[in-house]
Amino acid sequence: MESAPSQRAAEDPLVAGFLRYLMAERNASANTVSGYLMDLAQFAWSRWGAAARPPFAWSAVGDGDARSYLSALARGSAAATTVRRKLSALRAFYRYLQREGAVRDNPFSALKGPRRAKTLPKVLSVDDVDRLLARPAADLLAGAVGAYPARRDAAVLEFLYSTGCRISEAISVKWGEVDFSRGTVVVTGKGSKDRLVILGGRALKAIAEMKEALPRERPELSAGSADMFLSDRFGPLTARFVERRMKRYLAEAGLPTDLSPHKLRHSFATHLLDAGADLRSVQEMLGHSSLSTTQIYTHVSVERLKDEYLASHPRA
Repeated sequence: MESAPSQRAAEDPLVAGFLRYLMAERNASANTVSGYLMDLAQFAWSRWGAAARPPFAWSAVGDGDARSYLSALARGSAAATTVRRKLSALRAFYRYLQREGAVRDNPFSALKGPRRAKTLPKVLSVDDVDRLLARPAADLLAGAVGAYPARRDAAVLEFLYSTGCRISEAISVKWGEVDFSRGTVVVTGKGSKDRLVILGGRALKAIAEMKEALPRERPELSAGSADMFLSDRFGPLTARFVERRMKRYLAEAGLPTDLSPHKLRHSFATHLLDAGADLRSVQEMLGHSSLSTTQIYTHVSVERLKDEYLASHPRA
């Protein structure tokens, strides 16, 4: 549930129009829209006070107000990525206001956020992935998990590592989108863009075993329009549920429990490049619009090679 100030910000006519624009014309996700609303609300609190009521005087905001807000964020020890996101939201909002004729100038257009620190994504080694993916079957054998939950967990983890999909993409897959004969599946990524990804043999086997574990008296659960991954009670599967299950298996495998399902996506890309895969092919598989986004995984591969060199070469 959003806080009261955010709800008040959403009642501002210009903010409400901007949110509709994001959904209708920019095809933004619910999470993106919610994030933009929070960023606009935070600026409104800073400029007019938390008790202020809409409509807000957006046209009265000048370059000095914008610079002061950015400075306040920096003094508050906000992370560089957070500051850049808030600046991007406000810049986009004012571009919308200019388009609508509500303001003449964009006070945030000339501002630059702090440089983003270059951090390499954490990845699991191939052995770590093997240990993690073996846990659902081990728990089933030990009687710690039921047949369908264990098969489902195994299939989800295999799917994520086999395809490099985001968790949101994986839990949205329908049975009818999987081509078992070709080993492919169509997923819907950011911006509602569809792409074809590859399912390896182990992932296909895990999905088939999960399907076999579905109750035979409920054929609708495996219909073409049905979600492929379901909860223990055969309802919709959530990203949070998958995260909790993965933490359990990470702990059992003796791996850091702060790793998220997204780390399987990082591992997928890094392992492909380590094995000599073409960078543009990996870009296509990940659904990256820019090759530069994919190139970070080449740095991960180089860092790994350097670690091996330093550990093994007698004159390193």
